[in-house]
Amino acid sequence: MPGKTCNVVVLLSGSGSNLQALIDSSQGADSPLRVGAVISNRADAYGLERARAAGIDTAVLEHTGFAGREAFDAALMALIDGFNPDLVVLAGFMRILSGGFVRHYQGRLLNIHPSLLPKYKGLHTHQRALEAGDTEHGCSVHFVTEELDGGPLVVQAVVPVAATDTAQTLAQRVHLQEHQIYPLAVRWFAEGRLCLGEHGALLDGQPLPASGHLIRS
Repeated sequence: MPGKTCNVVVLLSGSGSNLQALIDSSQGADSPLRVGAVISNRADAYGLERARAAGIDTAVLEHTGFAGREAFDAALMALIDGFNPDLVVLAGFMRILSGGFVRHYQGRLLNIHPSLLPKYKGLHTHQRALEAGDTEHGCSVHFVTEELDGGPLVVQAVVPVAATDTAQTLAQRVHLQEHQIYPLAVRWFAEGRLCLGEHGALLDGQPLPASGHLIRS
């Protein structure tokens, strides 16, 4: 989308450290993206405070007020679309999204996951990596599809696992990498370099490998 600022809507449920990384990376007149709104399903999410401090519109839509996932997702889609997003970014949004929601944002919905997908989909990824005796761990940015944590990979950051690591120390190092690769992937999309093709993610018109673009720390 050359010549056009990419309007990004961020969904979160918690502290919003990845949101902060996106905000920091979008500063400057030459940035191809703008965080237009931040939406949370929790009114107490600290990420909302980060957004307000940066002068970004915020909204809260609590899922507890809805009869089921489809009803909540329909209301969430209406709220998101009111901000006219070019890209929707999941930044610690602790909701499993319905198929209808995912299809509505096909090709313009990104997520970050704290493991080297396809390993360790779901929760407790750092502990699971340690229990498996892995020598490498990391994080992944991917396009969202109807398969949980299963969409085409865009970029992965690999970190070595130390013999002395705990789930907490490993998580801290992985978080540092998340704050590098998520803004990178969003910038690629904003610059028109990244898109979802028929058979996977494309960067500069070329298919990315199944593992995405790999970065080793």
